[in-house]
Amino acid sequence: MKLINKICQIAAIVFGIGAIVMFFMPFATFTADKTSETFIAAQLAFGTEVDFAGIGYNLAKSSKLLFVFLLTAFAGVLSIFGFKNKGIRYTVSGVGLFNAIFMLVVALSKTGKFIDKRPLPNITSVDYTVWVIIAVVVAFLFAVFAIAYLFIDDYLEVMASNGTKKTILYRVIHFLRDYKSEIKKIVWPNYKEVIKNTGIVLIMCAVVGVLIWAVDFGLGKLIELILNSVK
Repeated sequence: MKLINKICQIAAIVFGIGAIVMFFMPFATFTADKTSETFIAAQLAFGTEVDFAGIGYNLAKSSKLLFVFLLTAFAGVLSIFGFKNKGIRYTVSGVGLFNAIFMLVVALSKTGKFIDKRPLPNITSVDYTVWVIIAVVVAFLFAVFAIAYLFIDDYLEVMASNGTKKTILYRVIHFLRDYKSEIKKIVWPNYKEVIKNTGIVLIMCAVVGVLIWAVDFGLGKLIELILNSVK
């Protein structure tokens, strides 16, 4: 079990770094008339200078891609330095899973939602390369191994504690059971009580609204009188 745990840890680190590397692979191909150029994700995310049809352009930043890049880099760095800290292991798993889902959304969405084509002229189409799919696979593998490491390492700690600690799964199930039992203790109002309480709330809102209007109207007239007397 310890060997499997170590393999999951190393695999998570490898795929975490691999997810970052994916942003330096061909990401999208821009086509304008008979001209086509392929750019890497980092160029699109940070808006660097590129050459298109022999002319230099400063690409606009694609903020959503930049967010995904920063999220991927954050998860990758945490996977390298943070697996020894249990609190960070939760963060690595959560961020990794969220990043993988976000990357899947990017891959399945139209390119216009995530890529800013400005100021490239006369762009007729923008197409993702196969590296986008590979990036999604790498991101999900990172999340899977990070989560597997978290659960296996937690299981090993529970076994070493001779039953004094409980596994993550046990704690989650126990929390859900407690939550269910507390929900059952709630006394829900019947139809008449709902109507009655709703009516009381509406009446009080109307009364407070009228009072606020009256105070505002009175203060407005008072200020008007003071200003007229000053003149």
